[in-house]
Amino acid sequence: MEFITILLPIFLVFGIGFTAQKILQFDTSAFSKLALYILVPFLVFQTFYEETITFSYVYISIYMLGLCAAIIVIVTILSKVTGYSEKERCGLVLSCAFTNNGNYGTPLVLFLFGTAGMDTAIVLMVLQQLLMSTLGVYYAAKGGSGGSGVKAALRSVRRMPMVYGALIGYLFQAFDLSIGGLENGVDLIAGAAIPLIMLTLGMQLANINVTGFEYRKVSTALIIKLIAAPAIAAVIVWGMPVDPLMKQIMIIMAATPTAANTTMYAIQFQTEPQTVTSSTLFTTLVSILTIPIVIYLVT
Repeated sequence: MEFITILLPIFLVFGIGFTAQKILQFDTSAFSKLALYILVPFLVFQTFYEETITFSYVYISIYMLGLCAAIIVIVTILSKVTGYSEKERCGLVLSCAFTNNGNYGTPLVLFLFGTAGMDTAIVLMVLQQLLMSTLGVYYAAKGGSGGSGVKAALRSVRRMPMVYGALIGYLFQAFDLSIGGLENGVDLIAGAAIPLIMLTLGMQLANINVTGFEYRKVSTALIIKLIAAPAIAAVIVWGMPVDPLMKQIMIIMAATPTAANTTMYAIQFQTEPQTVTSSTLFTTLVSILTIPIVIYLVT
């Protein structure tokens, strides 16, 4: 019952966003831009401004890179064995290697651990966004018609306000600079971020068309994303000298579904968009069953 009380509010908000989109047909890109360019950067700034950065965050970075690299290696081996083309391999990388730490993982941690786990969750969200905007864009461009994957990735990083929010917040914290009465305004804007990104995910899922998807590829994404990823994460963090709560959060967030932003990249570069969008939808739905198991095992 405890798992139901944790997941029910999350999927209630997703469901409201999904239903509202089906009925009212919002321009979801406007909501995504509002969250990405305004609300989330303030949330990230707030976290880095208020919390001291410790050496534990180096281990978080190692974990993120290790998990992503391990999944890319697995996908590459499977693609060789099954004879997938380069475009199909890149589509599977987008479907498997990037977790939905923002729309799904951060709210999940908030409901599960309260504010005690939010600092770790937000750092993971920032690092995941950085990976998506570099490696994600690289593989999307490499598998599609976007030209050089490296150039596309570099262009994407320059347009990533979340990283600027983290950098500015860290500088203010490091040099002990105060924002005074502005902090109340920052808190108000930051507080609106999580509800909006949750609603936005529901809206994005409502726009996904899953007709004609390839069952084998989506099944592969389900297994790697929801089962293999948290298992790999557990192996990576096992020997790390970090707080047990931080380890739990890293494993749980590794078990979250395919990142919603990968669908945008797949569509933009035409890198297996049907596979990526279908994987996003089905990993989100099936996670209702797998996330409680992961939570039970790690807590």
